Amino acid sequence: MTNQNKSKKIFLLYFLLAIGFLIFLSVMLLTVLNSRHLPSLYTKESSKAQRGSIISADGFHIATTKKLYKAVVNTLYIDPQKKDLFVQLFSIYSGIKADEITKKLNKRNGVVVLSYHIPEKEAQYLKKLSYELRRYKVFIERKNPRTGLKMLHGLSIIESGESREYPYGDLLTPIIGYPQKIEDDGYTRIKGVKGLEKKFDAELSSRGDGSSRGPRDVNGYIILNKDSFTKSKINGLDIKLNIPISLQIRVEKMCSLMKEELRAKEVMIAIMNSQNGKVITMASSNRFLPKSIKRSDYPSLNSSMIEYSFEPGSVIKTITFSLLLDKGLVNPYDLVNGHNGRFRIGRKVITDEHKFDWLSAENVIVHSSNIGIAQLAQKLSGSEFYNGLKSFGFTYKSTPDLAYEKRGSIPDAIKLENEIYKATCSYGYGMRANLMQLIRAYSVFSNNGKMVTPKVVNNFTDEFNRDIVIEEDEQIQVIKSSTATRMKKILAKTVREGTGKKAKTEGLYIGGKTGTAHIVEKGRYVKRYNTSFIGFVNDKTHKYTMGVVIVEPKKSQFAAQTAVPVFKKAVDIMVEEDYLQPDII
Repeated sequence: MTNQNKSKKIFLLYFLLAIGFLIFLSVMLLTVLNSRHLPSLYTKESSKAQRGSIISADGFHIATTKKLYKAVVNTLYIDPQKKDLFVQLFSIYSGIKADEITKKLNKRNGVVVLSYHIPEKEAQYLKKLSYELRRYKVFIERKNPRTGLKMLHGLSIIESGESREYPYGDLLTPIIGYPQKIEDDGYTRIKGVKGLEKKFDAELSSRGDGSSRGPRDVNGYIILNKDSFTKSKINGLDIKLNIPISLQIRVEKMCSLMKEELRAKEVMIAIMNSQNGKVITMASSNRFLPKSIKRSDYPSLNSSMIEYSFEPGSVIKTITFSLLLDKGLVNPYDLVNGHNGRFRIGRKVITDEHKFDWLSAENVIVHSSNIGIAQLAQKLSGSEFYNGLKSFGFTYKSTPDLAYEKRGSIPDAIKLENEIYKATCSYGYGMRANLMQLIRAYSVFSNNGKMVTPKVVNNFTDEFNRDIVIEEDEQIQVIKSSTATRMKKILAKTVREGTGKKAKTEGLYIGGKTGTAHIVEKGRYVKRYNTSFIGFVNDKTHKYTMGVVIVEPKKSQFAAQTAVPVFKKAVDIMVEEDYLQPDII
């Protein structure tokens, strides 16, 4: 009996031990399977790459990117006894008024965004402040009602986006263009809309964000050691221009003043190195502030140098004459009948502002005779004239660095067989071109008959200051070198004796051609005009092709009184800025 009782007790003991062991195993299994709300031993940080800058030839940042941060705090974790201390310190570090911070904190309990637009420098200071606030226990732990675990949330400084900055206001803005903001997973990025910002959006855009991962300390900051991993961010490329800010500022100011003086809609000018195509100035009187565009700015958003296509008028006479000269169809000393200022071709009567009886073929250009060039142009066949204008670059895009160029138009070869079309096109009517196309065409005369491509951008630069060179476009031989030399002399004579006299500057070799043309509205010519002066200005070591267009000047319809004085003022600025050295003893 005693042994039976003893066996039962032993069995009960083993049974209880077995039950206890099963309970222990069950608890361990549940612990393994259930998610545990333990803080991670690792943390990660990210760093957003940013858009590249646009930099002038003399090293000034015309367009640059500023990172923006937002400051976030959870009011439930601020120690009520130290709330005023938090407000005062945050105000000092951020520059935001204390009253404004208090108002935001009192507005709601929980997560509060104190600012969305904290600059990068202030953000770094606030990150240090966040660490100090934790150290001095301005924030207190709270129990999470769902998990029952204690948590602590301090001041968080988070990258919120980027802002495009233009330190020089409206400088070069029709060329630089402007951007728009786009949201990328809660982060505000910049995308180009017009100008260089649009054309080189892919190159300027950031190419890869940075990130770090590793063990965390008690404050949640990453510990950089052998167990951590870091990937560097890759910023967008910087664009280095051929345009120096010092020259651009002065020429833009002059354009603005001349717009008022001439009572014009717009004054624009471009200056290009005749030998390599580097554009050193593209200035317009019509500019805008990219960060505060108004409705009245809308017409100025376009770069008129390439986006304003117009009938160029008499500046095309030089092109027509060079085609005749290059094909041996005319001699500069041939005599041309001026018909006393009035000449009929078919149903059209052509007139000259100044009446001539007879004049030499080259003086047709010097004194800008419509009648003279209309007669000479008849020597060209329709295909010769058409292909000749095409070879000078008309109807083709002129400036690859800019977007939305209007290529203009010329009559086709069949139309140019007609004597009236041939006559009117010879002095720049019935065709359309933009300023940069004209400058590219005129570069032929200062570059031994070869045409260069206008280059606004010199090179790209990466974040390691390594230059990425842009390939040079091949220079196209348009006319013979001897023809170009003769045309240069005729253009220089036009400045000495003809319609371009006001462009003359002692000690410099200057040539050019004036142009005046009616404006077309709804298919009809109206009594409003565009005037222009396209030419070159050289010293012993420098050669520049320069063009001026005045849109609808009210002061005068003549280029000699509008476009030529602007050209002259630009030359004077170039001399003062040491881009030209007159040979004067």
